[in-house]
Amino acid sequence: MKQGEIWQANLNPIEGSEQAGFRPVLIISGNLANEYAPVIVCCPLTTKLKNYKGNPILEPNKQNGLKVKSEVMTIHIRSLSKNRLKKRIGVVPKETIQQLKDTLNDLLNY
Repeated sequence: MKQGEIWQANLNPIEGSEQAGFRPVLIISGNLANEYAPVIVCCPLTTKLKNYKGNPILEPNKQNGLKVKSEVMTIHIRSLSKNRLKKRIGVVPKETIQQLKDTLNDLLNY
């Protein structure tokens, strides 16, 4: 499990307005933490595009393994047990991770 990988994950059970279901998530935690911690930090993806400012929009391609255009839901960042991650789908370019980091920085500072 590496930063920038997309995995299928089971997000249930949830509380309130959290993203639910069996869906792709983008791993955003660093590789050292991913290697040693029992959890990973990720953002869920949605095919119901909201076009929120700063959220990366991913076009399906061989590299990311997606079948449908998807939005990375930065505001729904969460840590998950590695047991929730079921199958690696693909990977995003470093530019996408940087965009996500910039969006998180804006979220935390404004």
